[in-house]
Amino acid sequence: MRLACRWVRARTPPGEVERVAKLHQLAILDTPPEERFDRITRIAAATFDVPIALISLVDRDRQWFKSCVGLNTRETPREVAFCAHAVEQGADIVVPDTLLDERFADNPLVVDGPRIRFYAGAPLLMGTGLCLGTLCIVDTRPRHLTAAELATLHDLRDMVLEQLLGTGAQKDLTPRFVSPPVNHPQPGGRNAP
Repeated sequence: MRLACRWVRARTPPGEVERVAKLHQLAILDTPPEERFDRITRIAAATFDVPIALISLVDRDRQWFKSCVGLNTRETPREVAFCAHAVEQGADIVVPDTLLDERFADNPLVVDGPRIRFYAGAPLLMGTGLCLGTLCIVDTRPRHLTAAELATLHDLRDMVLEQLLGTGAQKDLTPRFVSPPVNHPQPGGRNAP
């Protein structure tokens, strides 16, 4: 019997009010599926041989999927969202095995359906540094990404950003194509700085 819950909710990042306002300014939340986004998630799922690929936009209380391969839902509560951690950090999140990472081991998306064991999310960073969500890939088995695979995920993420900007708003929403360092957990559950 486990005595402690091994699941950490992402904290609210600095600039949250501005970040959510920018997300709403795009006028893309709750819109129907679009081929221009679905094509990217299909390519991601096929390229990485994963059952799930998502374009996740993190709103106030939910993560909403603009595009989704491999799940039959369009949103989840923000409190269980892996992508909320990428939004909090404004950096890549790569979790080779969720059961070995204290942030996710007891997360409902790990212990119940879809039983996530691997997650990699590339942040959708705007020019201001605000993160709107991620392009992420998910597997039901543990795995690692090579540097070349991570670079490919970044290329696909950049394509998502280009499409997002085509839907919306203003110059301050220009993408920031600089990829922050990968956040790999270290032994003992602590993350690299």
